[in-house]
Amino acid sequence: MTGVTGSGPWPGTDPLEAQAAVLGDLVAAPSDVTGLPFAPVLVDRRPWADLVGRGVALLVDLPAELGPHGWRLTARPGHDLVRARSALRDDLDALAVAAHGYTGPLVVPVLGPLSLAAVLALAGGERVVSDPSALRDLADSLAAGLAEHLAALVRAVPGALPQVLLREGELARVLAAGVPTFSGRATLRSVSREVAGSRLAAVVVAARAAGATTVAVGGGSSSSMIGPVVDAAADAVVLEVDGVNEHGWETVAEAVEQGMRLWAEVPPPGQDARPDGAAAADALIRPWRRVGLPAAGLADAVLVAPPTGVWTPEGARAALAHTVTAARIVAEAAA
Repeated sequence: MTGVTGSGPWPGTDPLEAQAAVLGDLVAAPSDVTGLPFAPVLVDRRPWADLVGRGVALLVDLPAELGPHGWRLTARPGHDLVRARSALRDDLDALAVAAHGYTGPLVVPVLGPLSLAAVLALAGGERVVSDPSALRDLADSLAAGLAEHLAALVRAVPGALPQVLLREGELARVLAAGVPTFSGRATLRSVSREVAGSRLAAVVVAARAAGATTVAVGGGSSSSMIGPVVDAAADAVVLEVDGVNEHGWETVAEAVEQGMRLWAEVPPPGQDARPDGAAAADALIRPWRRVGLPAAGLADAVLVAPPTGVWTPEGARAALAHTVTAARIVAEAAA
């Protein structure tokens, strides 16, 4: 059955209010789609509680601190890391209250190892992704921290079935030598598909061992990320489907035929004159059919709500409702 979830970022500063809204809206999804509640990431509490701050908080034995240019690795934990970990605990406490008695899937958005390494700096200032050994250590550290986090989540909500969403919005740039150096006057060398796949695999394996029923990886519209995601043996690839070109859809088709599921981040509402949800659904249905994939396979897709231009809790919930409507259209096309 076609699923619907969110990518993680959510407006506001009250974790209990945010978690209650997400759970309420997705648990109440119509019976012809599967609502997949997710753990919201309250970016308005940044930089300690956005995706980067959450990623830093998860790292094991790799302390980091905030500097003038963002987070960087350091020798010992400081006030900023304490604050990031406190925000993560607050999120878990809110989840325990909002999801009391809940049984079912729960999507856990986390910044993936390649994207975290592209924004997190070494002590000397250059990005972690520039150093192969540091990149390996960061991936292993994130894998260990994510495993601990999933165990804590299941203790907080015993009925939860975790599904990990590794957000890898920087992966395409990492593969294409598109990450700028510290000076900004050049770009760092590319990371090979083999290395990227191996670093992703470390986190995927750890998440599964910790009880994740699904691990989805990706972000953005570049199909170049599909190769490493396949190599990592993830369950699904995440793509902004309205930006995928013809060649990209052929790559998607190959991956789907090999057993990979597609988590489709759909366009936001208001970009088309047709009824709400129709344009978003078509962004997936039309190219899916064009590359010859069977309509029945759309039942395995998950639609991911896009960030909304109206950055308020009401706007975020409207975007979620918009995606539920689109998922119903996709489910009908799969029938």
